[in-house]
Amino acid sequence: MKGIDAAGLRATATVLRALRRWFDAHGYLEVPTPVRVPSPALEEHLFALEAQGAFLRTSPEFALKRVLASGLPRIYEIGPCFRGREGGPWHGTEFTMLEWYRAGAELPDLMHDVTSLVATAAAAVGRDGPSDWERWTVRDLVADRTGLDLMGSTTEAIQGAARAPADPSEPWDEAFFRLWIDRIEPTLEGAVFVEDWPASQAALARIRTDGPWPVACRFEAYVNGVELANAFLELTDAAELTRRFTASGAARRGAGEAPHPVDLQLVTASGRMPRTCGIALGVDRLVAAVMGWPGIGRGRVAVDALPA
Repeated sequence: MKGIDAAGLRATATVLRALRRWFDAHGYLEVPTPVRVPSPALEEHLFALEAQGAFLRTSPEFALKRVLASGLPRIYEIGPCFRGREGGPWHGTEFTMLEWYRAGAELPDLMHDVTSLVATAAAAVGRDGPSDWERWTVRDLVADRTGLDLMGSTTEAIQGAARAPADPSEPWDEAFFRLWIDRIEPTLEGAVFVEDWPASQAALARIRTDGPWPVACRFEAYVNGVELANAFLELTDAAELTRRFTASGAARRGAGEAPHPVDLQLVTASGRMPRTCGIALGVDRLVAAVMGWPGIGRGRVAVDALPA
């Protein structure tokens, strides 16, 4: 049985209070949404936990977007989420997610939110937050760290940059993720925003085609190599969302997994959403990052921490 870390739990509680004060001061409404849902995700690489014919949510995204489409322009939720097949110092089957949506916002607005929230969390526990945030595109960051230009790159070229064995059967995106985890994330020091991800990794973000190559309108926020948050300029095209659900389902079938059910309520709501940016932030990771911990364990009560 693991012990209870009282100092860690106090730090988490302090940060949660500070986050809620920040959202209250900025005109957001806290919205509780269901934890047990009919469809848990769109992304094929997320693995949900089944719960009596439904699923435990991997994030509150689908429900919050339905609330946004109903006419509430600034909303957020802090609550438990669940993902299977995840482990390690920075992952857990159960974790606390903060997710917020802001109608009329653009991605730089959410970068400002993240900067402010991280500073707020750090100040709440008496720590110094990041003083400066770097801003990179994925293409520029990969080129800087490995010399590879992702635009037009083949799977074989990415495998070479990742120093991985050649495997003609490996999909492009899987080769990219290997490269990212092995050669890019370990080099990220301090606070970094990474934007303009490959279009194949848009998930529920819009795709921009006005640059040199198609990119997803999204960014991720990192602190010392740990991803804290993932933001989208949200997709509001119901037909395109249906197409992505279909493509994701086919990819899961091809990998021997059951497809995620299509969330028809989300599809309908997406066509009614205003231009919106949304973002999900891992609260456990945020607390660990500002406290300087080597993982998320200290700020949570483990399943085996209490006597039966």
